[in-house]
Amino acid sequence: MKKIIAVAMMGLLSSCSSEKTTEQKLVEVDQLFSAYDSLEMPGAAVMIIQDGVAILQKGYGIADFEQNIAVTSKTNFRLASVTKQFTAMSILQLIERGELYLDTSLVDIFPGFPEYGNEITIEHLLQHTSGLFDYEGMVPKEQTRQVNDKDVLEMMMGINESYFAVGEKHQYSNTAYALLTQILEKITGMAFRDYLKENIFDPLEMNNTLAHEKGINQVSNRAYGHTIEETGVKRTDQSLFSAVLGDGGIYSNLEDLYKWDQSLYTDQILGAEYLEMAFTDHKTNDGKVMSYGYGWRLENYKGMDIIYHTGSSIGFRNILYRIPSKNFTAVILTNRDEGGEFSTHVKVHEVVDIFFNQ
Repeated sequence: MKKIIAVAMMGLLSSCSSEKTTEQKLVEVDQLFSAYDSLEMPGAAVMIIQDGVAILQKGYGIADFEQNIAVTSKTNFRLASVTKQFTAMSILQLIERGELYLDTSLVDIFPGFPEYGNEITIEHLLQHTSGLFDYEGMVPKEQTRQVNDKDVLEMMMGINESYFAVGEKHQYSNTAYALLTQILEKITGMAFRDYLKENIFDPLEMNNTLAHEKGINQVSNRAYGHTIEETGVKRTDQSLFSAVLGDGGIYSNLEDLYKWDQSLYTDQILGAEYLEMAFTDHKTNDGKVMSYGYGWRLENYKGMDIIYHTGSSIGFRNILYRIPSKNFTAVILTNRDEGGEFSTHVKVHEVVDIFFNQ
């Protein structure tokens, strides 16, 4: 009997000793991003938040080659579509205040909008079921001036059809999120950039986060987007569509995104009812699950419910990935045009596997 107990105890001790420490896990994460850790290459900023503590905030590589500035936790990256959660939050604030409703239609806001806008509501815009045409495909090839959110509204005002009947499909729509900024500006009389600052960024003391408009405000500690080519590194920071704010125009850094992430566990910016709606899966008309809330993608990974969003634009690939049940968040911001839209999604799964190998 004593021998059996001794063997059991040895097995238990062996099991306990095989559990990796937080420090060991962070070393493994660091190794995952070794390819970014070069002073000759565009880089990345990586953050891991566990139980309210940022246990990792680290920069890799170069943010700005012209000034030879390395990436740090204070480096501001263009968030691309990670922006959509902020756009959705601002709209939900208006709904919570009774200034707007989920069933408000485009025609209700813009009386001159084409007739098909009678069926498209705020909710359809938030969850990508509007069927609106993609504005990117409507810009003339010869155009050199950057498109802005107002231009997108004007484009939609000039057509009389959509891809599909409202609610029939979930089809990702940058157009919808550009229109949401114009709705907000019409309702509040404020520029979208100013609304965000006054109602989200300032209350959370996100002092380095902004919706960037050239000639109006300036991004401090800015990371510039790049493409890695055989002949070297080329700056590819802006495209014709980079000035559209609602779908991708916010710049932020790890330190500010920590404050944002933690606020989502509270009612500081939005009440629990509407936060829950933002984080809840929705369905198309035929009952098909979208894996999308309001400005947030949703998935179940290894039995854990995830709230996240990727961001991909010329020169940038990003993700903010939250596991509320574990009080865990991972953020990856990169300033290189490498891999597809969901390349950071693959990377963040590797990070999660290190911490939750189940």
